[in-house]
Amino acid sequence: MAKQLAFYVEQKFCVGCKTCQVACKDKHDLKAGQLFRRVIETAGGGFQIKDTTVIPAVYAFWTSISCNHCRKPVCVNSCPVGAIQKQAADGIVYIDQDKCVGCRKCVKSCPYGAPQYNKETRKTGKCDLCRDQLAAGKPPVCVASCPLRALDFGPLDELQHKYGKANETKGLPAAGQTQPALVIVPHRDAL
Repeated sequence: MAKQLAFYVEQKFCVGCKTCQVACKDKHDLKAGQLFRRVIETAGGGFQIKDTTVIPAVYAFWTSISCNHCRKPVCVNSCPVGAIQKQAADGIVYIDQDKCVGCRKCVKSCPYGAPQYNKETRKTGKCDLCRDQLAAGKPPVCVASCPLRALDFGPLDELQHKYGKANETKGLPAAGQTQPALVIVPHRDAL
C-alpha cells in the first residue's frame, strides 16, 4: 500500500452543527434514515451540592464519524461476494455497487455503523472518502463543508506525526478490532 488515507477530527472544535453530515447526505443523495457521516453527541456528568451552592460538573461534546477506512476492515471479510474492497493505493474501503447483493452482513459487522442499507436499491453504501472529489484534486465534502475546520484528511502517517496516534475516544468502539485509519484529538472531557 502506497499510503493509507485517513480522517482527522479535532473534537474541541466540533460544535455539533452537523454541516458535514448534511453536505455528505446531499452529495450522495441519501434517503431518509441513511447517513454516511453522522455527528454523535456524548454527554454526562452531574453536580454537587455544597452547603447552599450547586456545583455543576456536566459535559457535552460531539464526534463526527463515518467509515474509518480501517486497516483491518471487518466489513471486507464479512462480505460473501467480495463487493467490499480496500484499495491498495490509498487504503480507501469502498463497496462495488455492481457486486453488492444487499445481504447486510457488512452492516452487522461494522462496529462504527458505517455501511448503510438502501431499501429502494436493495444495496448497501457507505463513505468512500469522496473518491470522485479526490480524483478532481478536491477534499471530501465533509471536510470542505466544516465551518470550524474540525475535520481534515490526509495520509495517516502524516496526520499521526502532526496530531498524535489517538484513534478512539469516549463514545466510540475500541480501536483494536479494526485499527481505524482515524486520528482524533479528544475533547478534554473525552479522556
